[in-house]
Amino acid sequence: MLLKTIPYLLGLCALARGTILQNGQPRVTDYPDTKIDIAAYEFQTYNADAAEISYKGRWDSKKRTGYPSAPGLVFGFTGNTVAITFGELTTDTTLVGYRIGGMDWTFTNVTAGGTHLFVTAETPGINETYPVSPLTFELRVTNWAYGVQISQVHVAEGESLVKIAPYGRTIEFIGDSLSAGMYTSYEGLSSFAYGVGAGLGDTEYYVTAYPGICVTDQDCWGNPRGQSHQWFYSSDTSWRASQIWGDEPEPWDFNKQETIPDIVIINLGTNDNNEANNVTSEAYVDAYKKLIQGVHGKYPEAQVIVMQLWMGFYAYGNSYAQNLGYEQELQDVVAYFNSDEYLSAPAIWDGTTNTTTTLDEPSEAFVHYFSTKGIMQHNDIGPQWHPTDVGAIKVASHLTQFIKLTFGWDMVATGPEIFHETTYWNDEQNY
Repeated sequence: MLLKTIPYLLGLCALARGTILQNGQPRVTDYPDTKIDIAAYEFQTYNADAAEISYKGRWDSKKRTGYPSAPGLVFGFTGNTVAITFGELTTDTTLVGYRIGGMDWTFTNVTAGGTHLFVTAETPGINETYPVSPLTFELRVTNWAYGVQISQVHVAEGESLVKIAPYGRTIEFIGDSLSAGMYTSYEGLSSFAYGVGAGLGDTEYYVTAYPGICVTDQDCWGNPRGQSHQWFYSSDTSWRASQIWGDEPEPWDFNKQETIPDIVIINLGTNDNNEANNVTSEAYVDAYKKLIQGVHGKYPEAQVIVMQLWMGFYAYGNSYAQNLGYEQELQDVVAYFNSDEYLSAPAIWDGTTNTTTTLDEPSEAFVHYFSTKGIMQHNDIGPQWHPTDVGAIKVASHLTQFIKLTFGWDMVATGPEIFHETTYWNDEQNY
């Protein structure tokens, strides 16, 4: 969701300076400077396409460049050293989060063409042998507008990378800025989508979301295509992606995904609903149906959750009330996919060929509706019309419980940090 151009540009400027604004004031961010001179080290080096490296989220196959939101990589390693050389397609000062095992996130700004040392003999937890074994390294991109390209991964000379098997369950989010975490502290790593994926524990999560995008396939806030089209491609609709791919983006190879999502959660329509984008209800419903048909075509066993939209809050007499958008339209979409008409002859959509195919076999019901009403209150929305960190946590918590109750998924994350720098407390009782 993008509502104003000037605050949006100011947000990009703040990111470029490596600054997080907290209630209008710069937050203290003592990020370590991890850049090194690779010539001063003796490494065992792996290329970006090494089989031991697992890429999480959307990465193109030719350039090993990641796209929002929160793309990352995971691998195991021996020894006590991990460094990464980033390619020239990396956006300078991109903020990444990284950690070993189940330790807390650490953040650093990385550079195009630079090598950054993430793990050393002094890294907390490096000498512990349990409960995570072999020891894992995870890196995630936080900035939705920026991105990285992986060139090489390094460990100490004589040591090696270790392939880590993926978790047995997978969840994917398809959305806009609300899912991407725009205006939360660590963006991709502070979003409600990340909170659900990581908070469930032992779950692979993909967040295919980009700010300003509509589900309707038209220009919205500078995004030339909508998610009913763009979801079928590796890259997003950013200026950065257009500079890399031009007008011929790489189709996403669903057959080569590390895992196939069991659950797909869609939160789209906030931008369609804005009058500035001039989307009709009919166009919105048609595009939303095509996206779900596309998901069903690529992930025939996946369950789909349609999220009710929240459109902010407004003063209502001596209180506040919640705005909703496309309320009837979304319920109609869910009803359509649960109707005998659709389930008896399910249609699937391909956004790369713009074709609809009717399947020969009937389908079981797979579309569900998640109500967001009452989860957030007016003070859970920040000045830029997006959830605060607390608002994102509240949505993630309720959605996680919905998944547990609806699909029987246990919550198995029982200790490691999910959201960073959210430990607020009061030690002064006599105030």
